[in-house]
Amino acid sequence: MATLAKKLMTSLADTTLFVQEWLANPQGVGAVAPSSPKLAEAMAQWLPSDPDSFVLELGPGTGVVTEALFRRGLRQDRLVAIEQNSKMARLLREKFPHAQIITGDAWKLDDLLARRRVPVEKVGAVISSLPLLNFPPAEAERLADKIRGVLEPDGKWVQFTYRIHRVRPRGASSFRLRATEIVWFNLPPARVSVFQK
Repeated sequence: MATLAKKLMTSLADTTLFVQEWLANPQGVGAVAPSSPKLAEAMAQWLPSDPDSFVLELGPGTGVVTEALFRRGLRQDRLVAIEQNSKMARLLREKFPHAQIITGDAWKLDDLLARRRVPVEKVGAVISSLPLLNFPPAEAERLADKIRGVLEPDGKWVQFTYRIHRVRPRGASSFRLRATEIVWFNLPPARVSVFQK
């Protein structure tokens, strides 16, 4: 019972932080609530088959998708997460001490990965919760080019969007669509799309 109470308190604290940061910067946060467990699971199922591959998470927020990645078997030392919000990045470091949490701009991901103590050159998957619709198409394309540059040859880019009628989010025009699904049990409903080079 104490464990359940602790989980509820942690979830409430995380949601409170998320809402506070959304109120301070709605374009940067991009959602009014953290991702639902259903959305997190829909994204986490696309982990690389090689357990030694790195996974790059963009815009992890308070770590709902991050937790789902670890539940699916990703080792913390194989995760590199880039979160622009310093408060959320600090929370992630407390929750996941063995993961590489970078406070920074996802559009500079190539530089941020290269500047690690042990540089990360390629990743098996990019799991993105970035609100690409909040950015001009040219900016989304620039990010997609950087994602393409760090993906392993069979790597996957997993992206969700709240514009569920669009199969392809911004920036995905030069990728091959591998799978897509709508997650209705999310606020608001979201579409998860999976791309390969």
